[in-house]
Amino acid sequence: MRIRPRFLTLFLFFFLNLSCTRGSNESNIKNLTIYGLKGSPGVGIIRLFETPPQIKGFNVKAEALPQADLMAARFIAGEVQIGILPPNMAAKIASSGKDIRAAAVIGEGMLSLLSADPNIRKIEDLRGKTVVLHGQGATPDYVFQKILRSYGLIPNIDVSLSYVLTAPEIAQSIIADRVSFALLPEPFATMALLGRPDLILVSDIQEEWAKAEGIGNYPMTLLVVDGSFASANAEAVTEILNTVRASIEWVRTYPAEAGDLVEKYELGMSAAVVTAAVPRSNYVFIPAAEARPSLEALFKVFLEYAPISIGGVLPEDRFYLK
Repeated sequence: MRIRPRFLTLFLFFFLNLSCTRGSNESNIKNLTIYGLKGSPGVGIIRLFETPPQIKGFNVKAEALPQADLMAARFIAGEVQIGILPPNMAAKIASSGKDIRAAAVIGEGMLSLLSADPNIRKIEDLRGKTVVLHGQGATPDYVFQKILRSYGLIPNIDVSLSYVLTAPEIAQSIIADRVSFALLPEPFATMALLGRPDLILVSDIQEEWAKAEGIGNYPMTLLVVDGSFASANAEAVTEILNTVRASIEWVRTYPAEAGDLVEKYELGMSAAVVTAAVPRSNYVFIPAAEARPSLEALFKVFLEYAPISIGGVLPEDRFYLK
């Protein structure tokens, strides 16, 4: 069959126009990675790894970085639009002039003070003892120092603090009776208790903080967004926050399924430990504006002990995403 030149021209015009339109639409779709952290901080958003949010104009995925320092460096370099940071790191980056915003607190205090000595059952009993903890200069360190001082105990004078082991190593050491007193976050506190059921929970650190500061629990995990990205993509950020909230609620409701996903996506913990730890972990979703009082209470402790760790000042109003 002979195709008339006029119809051939129309066909080629239609085909080329369709191809250009499709190519243009595809080129307008941007890749967006929501960054979590391996370990406990990443558990709350684990469902996003399996089912990323569907956002118009974006191809979204979730990925976990191994360390908070690496996350901070990528935020500073402009390589991360949304991710998880410890509150003090986020505040320090903001104080340097980088426009990042606190979007929501997604993890509150989840520390346990464990004793392998049956005679040590309260914080006052720690005088003359050594407590092993991980993360010198991080939130658990200064929270615990504040609590010790509220009992008249001066850190590293009345109670020695040791930072030589990682959290997994501390858990294994107290199980093996190489360490007598440990301050551990979840899921490592649960790991220690599963490995050695006779360990004593000396005190609820979260309740001790509330007594010492006159305020509720302290934030440990902060969801942070690049300020320029948030301003240009308000609807996308809202959708991400809604998805994160839903993931946290799902994790709290289905800890066994959450444990399976944590193991599947290699966040560094076994499914069994995560399943047991979730009920003891304070995965929450508190919008930053609502969480501001608890964040500032924590920042003031950093200002007291190590001002440089948050940049020497409290974050400005614009730090809290509205």
